[in-house]
Amino acid sequence: MSNFTGDGKTFEKSVCSTTPEDKPSVIFLSAFNFHLSIIASIGNLLILIALQKPTTLHPPSKVLLSCLATSDLCVGIILQPLVAILFIAVANENRDLCEPILGISFLLGVVLFGVSLLTLTAVSVERFLALSLGLRFRQVVTFRRTLVIVVCFWFINVAVAALCFWNYLVFLWYGCVLITICIVTSTIAYTKIYTDLWRQQTRVQDLSFQVQDSQTETPLNIARYRKTLSRSIWIQVTLLACYIPYCVVTALAMFNGLTSPLVLGWRFTTSIVFLNSSLNPFLYCWKIAEVRQAVKDVIKQLCCCCSSY
Repeated sequence: MSNFTGDGKTFEKSVCSTTPEDKPSVIFLSAFNFHLSIIASIGNLLILIALQKPTTLHPPSKVLLSCLATSDLCVGIILQPLVAILFIAVANENRDLCEPILGISFLLGVVLFGVSLLTLTAVSVERFLALSLGLRFRQVVTFRRTLVIVVCFWFINVAVAALCFWNYLVFLWYGCVLITICIVTSTIAYTKIYTDLWRQQTRVQDLSFQVQDSQTETPLNIARYRKTLSRSIWIQVTLLACYIPYCVVTALAMFNGLTSPLVLGWRFTTSIVFLNSSLNPFLYCWKIAEVRQAVKDVIKQLCCCCSSY
């Protein structure tokens, strides 16, 4: 493990060096990340504008979605262009440019991706509380409390990134523990949600002797809840699908040391992680009808403004 962790210098030298056979793939990844940055920037900016418009979304849910869109926007505007420049420096064997950019992009990635992971974990907990608390949910999960939690997420991840300057090994292990806690928490929350939903649905079917109004009200609430739950799960699954390959490559490098195939794998899996920031706006528009309509309205307004000049 010391070959990978050490003080991070071995990692920087391995990533910033390349062979003639690897240059085409590095150039491809540079162009790939540049185009992804455009999609992520425009898409998440539209989502943020759309979320500012009046909707029936619960305010805490809007705060969490806005936090996700903000972190994805920062990825598109700042992080992905840096990585595209990084790969150009690698292709040109410019280590003087590569190593500083690698350090900056690595720290930014820790902050932004950590915020996304913690926010999605908060989304799963919020969905669980919405089901378990019932009418008390809006009194317990408020806009102010959710905003405070989101701000704490940013401070926590900045502190985690700062660990890299103190002890690189502690930083890596802390990151692994944090990722594990988030994944386990989300898994438990969604498992408990589906168990409770199944019980509620069974209970509603058994209460056929109640008046018609109470028979219809609960199923409608459950149906509406299932839509928001489906949205949350799709976002969670997409993030995990983009992150797991990177985590696997990083774990292999930690325990087996860096090799040329793993360095190449790290470059590709890093780009897959960035892909998540470009996919999320499409997921929001697909799964949230109000956001989709708001985005359409924003695009129409922009087109009208452009045509008037």
